[in-house]
Amino acid sequence: MTDFTSSEAHHRRPMRRGAEFYLYFTLIFVLALPFSTGSWVLDVITRRTLNLHGPLARAWAEADRITPLIFSV
Repeated sequence: MTDFTSSEAHHRRPMRRGAEFYLYFTLIFVLALPFSTGSWVLDVITRRTLNLHGPLARAWAEADRITPLIFSV
């Protein structure tokens, strides 16, 4: 019986990110900035620490999470 688990045909190529991907990423990032800033301020007030991811890191994470979902459909 043939073993297909080591076949080269099943490896995925890394997703090529074009101009359209970066356009959507930028739009989502810019739209996420006010919301991530607000949630960061609330977290700073409630936890009384600055040892948290800042608003830019939070907006970047949101854009990085949402944009590939758009292109996976």
